[in-house]
Order: sequence, then structure tokens, then C-alpha cells
Amino acid sequence: MSDPIFSIRTRARDSLARTGTLRLAHGSVQTPAFVPLATRGAVKTLEPRDVEALGYEMVLGNTFHLHLSPGHEQIAAYGGLGSFMRWERPIITDSGGFQVFSMGHGSVADEIKGRNRGAGAERGSNGSNGSNGAIVAITEEGVRFRSYIDGSLRFMAPETSMEVQAGLHSDIALVFDECTPFHVTRDYTARSTQRTHRWLERCLDWHERHGPADQVVYGIVQGGVEQDLRLESAQTVAASRCGGIAIGGSLGQDKPQMHEVVGWTTAALERSAPQRPRHLLGIGDIDDLLAGVAQGIDTFDCAMPTRLARHGVAIIPDPANRWRVDLAKSRWRGSQEPILDGCPCPACSAGFTRGYIHYAAKAGETTGPRLLTLHNLSFIARLMADLRAAIDAHRLAEVVAAFNAGAAPGTLSL
Repeated sequence: MSDPIFSIRTRARDSLARTGTLRLAHGSVQTPAFVPLATRGAVKTLEPRDVEALGYEMVLGNTFHLHLSPGHEQIAAYGGLGSFMRWERPIITDSGGFQVFSMGHGSVADEIKGRNRGAGAERGSNGSNGSNGAIVAITEEGVRFRSYIDGSLRFMAPETSMEVQAGLHSDIALVFDECTPFHVTRDYTARSTQRTHRWLERCLDWHERHGPADQVVYGIVQGGVEQDLRLESAQTVAASRCGGIAIGGSLGQDKPQMHEVVGWTTAALERSAPQRPRHLLGIGDIDDLLAGVAQGIDTFDCAMPTRLARHGVAIIPDPANRWRVDLAKSRWRGSQEPILDGCPCPACSAGFTRGYIHYAAKAGETTGPRLLTLHNLSFIARLMADLRAAIDAHRLAEVVAAFNAGAAPGTLSL
């Protein structure tokens, strides 16, 4: 794309927050925005028209999983992921780099809690251990791993990731990176980050020669929790040919550290690439959305609202309990309370009760997760709409304070 893909409408006076518009091949996205996960070509329990009706303008597909099944060649034969899953709006695809991290070191929670570290994988040439034998080696060329589907030996390089994403024909493709883990040395983090920078150039070179002309490529800032490495990575990615910038990797062992690392990075990007869009990978708790918007993040993605729904948990305006209520707990058996009084979401407006959601969770009925997914995603869509309006009105600090005090989205005068 030769024209700028991102235009900024309003910049906050007292923070890095901004509102804007991403103009992509399949439509526009108003920012700041939350992006629901369509990991394997579907937002779990919902149809694309459900997601659109909730107000969402973009979803995220998972390159790694779609590469393994059904394969990007099959999806390309349909005209790309949007046509395949019947979603006519923009799509962002991750690169598969996070899955490298997950297979090699476990999830973020596993890593911080010390679970599954180096459990039985062959040692790669960089000295890293994989968990459960999934990763065979992480090398300069790419990653050799065993498919979780059939155990076959597979290989993914930066060029492979870009080829898969070209077949998926997403609006935004992320470069292939190593998602640097938390429990490694500073030296490992530095070497890993430098390799990610080399992979960035390989991704951009491949895309320049072979990628769809209407697909935007985002670079990814790494550097772990080391401030100088984060700043160096931000400058390197900003100096590259990428159209947008994502923030990835392990951001710390707790929320204060995560917010600090994000703050370092967005401040550096504000100096070196103020006009390019910024995406925060894998973050979506309500308090993190509030903090991230104030720090200048334009788009977020996270499995949180749909994952909570599958476990019977609703998002509600209750900061003391992390904005959550677990309706699978026995106390809600027979309750006639609404999920959230006054909520306009399809579940609440239709009169479904906490008692019914409890029953559905215990009975294994899929209607329960669907109703809670509609509710949770609706809550976040309204929250993001309020944050956009607050930035435009130069009232963001006031509105964030109200949400942190327990205000519900859609109830503030904006």
C-alpha cells in the first residue's frame, strides 16, 4: 500500500493515547480497538455476523494452527481466510512466533510458575529446551518442531510464515519472531532479539518480492524486560520498512512490570515512529486495556473474553474481582439475577439469568459459552467505544478513573 494506512484523529493532551482509523484492504478499523481471536478460522461459538453485530471490525487468525490444519493452500483456494470463514472485514494474522515460545517454554503462566521448563525436548543449537518434545531446534534458519496433530516433523522459517500469511491473505501480517521468554538470561534475550531483527528483514524481503500488494506487514518489538534492549528493538523496528509495529514477548512477571515495559516501548515508538499503528500482542484484561490505551496502544488482541466464557465466567464492572464473576460456582444455582443488570448485549437483553448460565455450564450445554461470549465481547466493545469517545473529548483520565471505580461501559455521559 502506497497510501498511509493509519490516520490519527485526536491525540490526548496528558498521555500518549490517540484515536484514529486503520484503512485496510477489507475495510476500516476505528482505534483504539480490541481484536477478538478467530484462532482456527472462527471466534469460538459465534458466527461472523454475530461478531460484526457486536461492533467489531477486525479479527485475528492464527498462522501456526491454520498452517497445520487445514493448510494455507486449501484456504488460498477459497480466496483467503476471510472468504473461507465468511468474514468480510479486516483480518490480522500472527506469525507463529508465539507458538514457538509456547512449545519451547510453556505458556506465560507456566513459565512464571516454573512449570514444564525443559521437559524432555531435544536441545536446539541455541541451547534452548522445548517442552514435551514439541520443539526439535530453534536455529538461525528457523524452527523445527513436531506437529501436535500427527507428530510429523515440520519446519517454519521467516519465509514460511510469510508464505502462509500470503495464502491466508490477511490485511495485516506479523513478521516471524522468537517470543523471548521471561526465565532466560540477559545474554539469551539479547541474542534472541537480534535474531528476531534479522528475521524481520527476511520477512520484509520475502513479502516485497512475493506478498500481496494490499497486505500490510507489522514488525515486532522484543527485548524482554530489559529496558535498553526494548528501546534498541523499538528503534530497529521503527527504522525498518514495516507498515505497523507490534509489541511482543514476555512483558514481565506481574502487571506493574508489564505496564512499565509497555510504557518504555510506546514512549520510544512515539519518538521514532509516531504515525505508525501500534498493536499489543496477547493482552486484553480490562485493567490492561485501560492502561494500554493511555500508553498509546492502538489495537489489542487476547483470548481472555472467549476463554472466560467457555469456563462460565462473565465480565462485569467489578474491579475488586478483576471485572469477573464465576457463574459456574454453586452460589448461582437457581439465581434469577441477570448476568449484568441493564446490559444491552444479546444475552442480557434476552433475559438469560445467572442461574441458567450456571446450569448450562454444569450440564455442558454449548448455549452457555455462546451467551457468555456474546456478553463478554459486547462488554469490551462498549468499553473501547467509550475510551475512543473519551479521548476525542479529552476526558480519558476521568473516564478511566470511573471504570476503575466500577462504572459500566455505556453508562457514562460522553
